[in-house]
Amino acid sequence: MSRLSFALVLLVGLLAGGLGSLLLRGAPSESELRATIAQMLSTDKSTTTTAELDTGKVNKLIEDFLMSDPGILQRMGDKLTEQKQVAARAAMKKQLSDHADEIYQAADNVVLGNPKGDVTLVEMFDYNCTFCKGALPDLAALIAEDHNLKVILKQFPILTSGSIDAARVAVLVNQNPNINYWDFHQKMFASRGEVGASQALQVAEQMGGNRAELMLDMNGKHATDAIQASYKLAQELNIGGTPTYILGDELIPGAMAVSQLKQKIANLRKCGSTVCTDPAG
Repeated sequence: MSRLSFALVLLVGLLAGGLGSLLLRGAPSESELRATIAQMLSTDKSTTTTAELDTGKVNKLIEDFLMSDPGILQRMGDKLTEQKQVAARAAMKKQLSDHADEIYQAADNVVLGNPKGDVTLVEMFDYNCTFCKGALPDLAALIAEDHNLKVILKQFPILTSGSIDAARVAVLVNQNPNINYWDFHQKMFASRGEVGASQALQVAEQMGGNRAELMLDMNGKHATDAIQASYKLAQELNIGGTPTYILGDELIPGAMAVSQLKQKIANLRKCGSTVCTDPAG
């Protein structure tokens, strides 16, 4: 094969979709394409002499090809973005799988909805999180409407020292079989102003908890270990805010519209992922 033919085959391969390792750096510009062809030609060991290569012709062919379809670089950039998204999702899926026990089997998880549901939605939250409070009605709607959904709440107090105290009380409330945690949870978010130990103790007492015992135990080892476990998991998964949802193979930072959550749940049931690939796409 002549050097000119080799160059043209390389160019067509790149532009027609065989992106290869070159595109891992981003969509190539015209000058980068030319430089790549020149480099490949310089290392070609064929017996054809360099006199066969007419740089002017090659440059003209490249220019004509690009000008005939100016959107090709955009499509190449879109393809690269898609590849990066697929790779990122694969990495996240593995990371979540590696920490499945800490996510789903922690002893201090609050379990709501259907404990044997076919889909599990995890929320890491803070009782002083405005967005968590705003998302509460959506969570309630999901639990009420989807009878095959399991919901796990994980204490993740990161906003104030009061958040930590409230979480300590909440860990103990979750252990108490006489208190309905979901009712406690909703009442906590109904509190006005910053939430701390006093509000959490008051709500727990109203629901049948022993205030004195809670005060004695809230700074104990069990509550401390439960919260530290959440911090450790958050660090390993690079979680830095609330609410953060974990759903199937996806970690979702921040509040999300209930319609979007429903769609992701439906996708999990349909294809095993929160994002289903259209076979026709």
